[in-house]
Amino acid sequence: MTAPTIERDRDRTEDDPTAVPTRRRVSLTRPHHLFAWVLIAPAVVLFVFVFVIPIVYSGGLSLMGTAAGASAYGVREEVFVGLGNYTKVLQDPTFWTSLGNLAVYALFLVPIMMLTAMLFALLLDLPRAHLRAFSRMAIFLPYGVPSVIAALMWGFLYVPEISPIYQLAETFGLQFPTLLRGDLVMTAIINVVLWGGIGFNTIILYTSLQSLPKEQIDAARIDGCNEPRIAWYIKLPHIVPATILTGLFSIIGALQVYSEPQMLSSLTPAISSTYFPLMRVYRDAFAHDDLNSASAASIILALATVLLSLLVLGGQRLAARRNA
Repeated sequence: MTAPTIERDRDRTEDDPTAVPTRRRVSLTRPHHLFAWVLIAPAVVLFVFVFVIPIVYSGGLSLMGTAAGASAYGVREEVFVGLGNYTKVLQDPTFWTSLGNLAVYALFLVPIMMLTAMLFALLLDLPRAHLRAFSRMAIFLPYGVPSVIAALMWGFLYVPEISPIYQLAETFGLQFPTLLRGDLVMTAIINVVLWGGIGFNTIILYTSLQSLPKEQIDAARIDGCNEPRIAWYIKLPHIVPATILTGLFSIIGALQVYSEPQMLSSLTPAISSTYFPLMRVYRDAFAHDDLNSASAASIILALATVLLSLLVLGGQRLAARRNA
């Protein structure tokens, strides 16, 4: 669009306020736009190679299968089976059992993690809170411990024969239940994940609280509001977007649980190789050498994760429109 054309649109808009000016076309070939593409190119390439291509490859594997060849040696050949692997996965009782375990795990983990993170964030934000820097570091530090190491560390604490906690309890005549047996094994897994994940959510919520105008809190205190009322009516509504974000991260993380139960399975027979869906995928891919079935199960889990994420974000947007 030339300069005279822009001037004519400006004059026409001034003469007629209801007139809609002509929109300028943005060219992506301008030097500063090309420079922007150069800057984001490494991220785009990395995204394609580590995310898009593996998904496409896994989707292709899920549509293939193996069959014995016609030769005398029975060499197995790759054949197209369509949705056969998906049907095989959905008809497997162990898949639904693992999904049931995952649902119970997520229903307990996510609410406890979010409530605890909000409580820690609100406590850190109190005006009379002491040792804030040390408290933030102590709460966030477990998040920096790799999940494999955390699972091994807690696993040794769960074994009564070598655990100092059980030995100390016996000294005082107390007897704690063994968490690596029976139904309590779910509690053991949830505890490990909570210990490592609460710090991340707490820091995000606490950072969101720091953006709250201090004048608003001071005005509430002048009006006679105590700290619980300020937290309920001012602070919690302010961190709703951050709470939804961390809640979504927690849900996705719950659906991807693998390292903690996999490491604890070596310490107890209560955790089978199909206890959670990703453990079942690992078993099919590397123990049974069935990459096609494992790929199909992975695609199903990925689609379920995307669908659940869209439902959470859609519900948040719907609630925002109703409150607007």
